[in-house]
Amino acid sequence: MALRPWCILAALAIARIAFGYQFQTIATLGYDLVPRFGLSYSEFGAMIGAYMLLGAFVALPLGMLGRRFGDRVVLGTGLAFMVIGACYSVWDGDPAGIAAGRSIAGVGAVAMIVLQGKIIADWFTGKRFMMAISVSVCAYPVGVGLAQLVLPPLTHQFGWQTALLSDAVLAGVAFVMFIGSFRPAPHVTERSRGFSWPSGRECVLLGIGGLTWTAYTAGYAGYMSYVPTTLALRGDSLVLIGVVMTIATWGNVPATMFGGGLAARFGAFRILLVGTVCLVVGMVGTALTGYPVFWSVLVGILGSIHPGVIMAVGTLSARPENRAVGMALFYSIYYAGGTLGPTLCGVSADLMGDPAGGVLAAAVISAAVVPIFLLHRRLGRHETMLPRP
Repeated sequence: MALRPWCILAALAIARIAFGYQFQTIATLGYDLVPRFGLSYSEFGAMIGAYMLLGAFVALPLGMLGRRFGDRVVLGTGLAFMVIGACYSVWDGDPAGIAAGRSIAGVGAVAMIVLQGKIIADWFTGKRFMMAISVSVCAYPVGVGLAQLVLPPLTHQFGWQTALLSDAVLAGVAFVMFIGSFRPAPHVTERSRGFSWPSGRECVLLGIGGLTWTAYTAGYAGYMSYVPTTLALRGDSLVLIGVVMTIATWGNVPATMFGGGLAARFGAFRILLVGTVCLVVGMVGTALTGYPVFWSVLVGILGSIHPGVIMAVGTLSARPENRAVGMALFYSIYYAGGTLGPTLCGVSADLMGDPAGGVLAAAVISAAVVPIFLLHRRLGRHETMLPRP
């Protein structure tokens, strides 16, 4: 019993790594796919956003199904869909087929994402909850960075189809680990299987929390989607691009973990404000100047100390018995924004005639985190969620 929570957390973390890897795949392969298929930047952004396309529509039903059939069935099925979608992208390898496969995999990722916060909250409490939720959050950029390291040489050696097929590997590992380790937490009873809607106040807080998370993740995804192409067009080497992307992704891991402790010591909003300012400045600097490694440090380390704060207040905006459906509402908003974000960044890149326009649009989206979070803080009782001096 003592090891089970950590085994479950490990399975969820690998699933989140798989999510980041799958989402980043098209962005990483953009230098190959854009000329191969003659895509505009808007079309390229739409192909990236296809991974999020159905999330806004299926997040709430999947949260309700989680309440009805249990976390193991719904989340396990979602991981299986992540594997199936990756395989379909390779089987039907034109742009429409790739987008369709990504949409299938994205539906599977919805099930994992909607329920993982609830599962963590079931198994971890107090200080362990903030640590566990930070582990989950920082697993995503590990997957993004892994894609940037693995996919270019894999494509060079074996072709872009093999690179797309690699999307199925980590999702398959997470599926086996989760099915083998998961059991409901001891205090979760059959009574929790019925439908239970969050209150009106909880829905408002969940909606605002979802907007905060959307602004952060859509901005970060826009940066990750358009920086590789921006730097490649400037003549930077693949090695330099790999270094920039590695810092901007794997730097998230210690930063996010450390940020949870900083929030407990200095207050959630102060940490969120510092992180957001560094993130926006790093994005603007990348788009308008040289020195991409320096700016990636701002984005990936100093600009990544606050995502655990955003996720924590979102998860705790609903009571435990309403959390499965509540997080579905939270992620419905997140997925709507996640679908539009890369496309809007693509439109900005087309208008500027330069992918750096997509990075600037990502900075504007990221800056919206602060006012939205302040609204949540005003309406919610953050003193019962996170320390507030």
